[in-house]
Amino acid sequence: MSSLILRTATRYLVPLLLLFSIYLLLAGHNYPGGGFVGGLAAAAGLSLYALAFDVASAKRMLKISPTGLAGLGLLVSSASGLPALTESRPYLTGLWTVLHAPGFEPLKVGTPILFDLGVYLVVLGVTMSIIFALAEEEG
Repeated sequence: MSSLILRTATRYLVPLLLLFSIYLLLAGHNYPGGGFVGGLAAAAGLSLYALAFDVASAKRMLKISPTGLAGLGLLVSSASGLPALTESRPYLTGLWTVLHAPGFEPLKVGTPILFDLGVYLVVLGVTMSIIFALAEEEG
């Protein structure tokens, strides 16, 4: 699809969609959202980019192969359960701590955000792999 309007709008929308996907990833820590929804939002942004420009440009923007991204996500998600084993708790038990940064409210962080990050990467990688395969088959 070659449309000047679509390409121009895409240049503004893709960064917003990627930023929104990161917000969804982090908001899932305490509110609805998380890795799955964030990964879908990021995939929507990259799919829009592939539609406006071409698949090769979208692959260059992604910088890592979609299957490599999915594999990295599986590794991160799997590793998020290991800290619980060091404390003799069941695998994937969430562990939490509070970080105190000067000038900021205390921030409660835990291993579930690592799991969500892994899910984010898996969803983004698998979705982009499917979309790239379909787009290359058609065109």
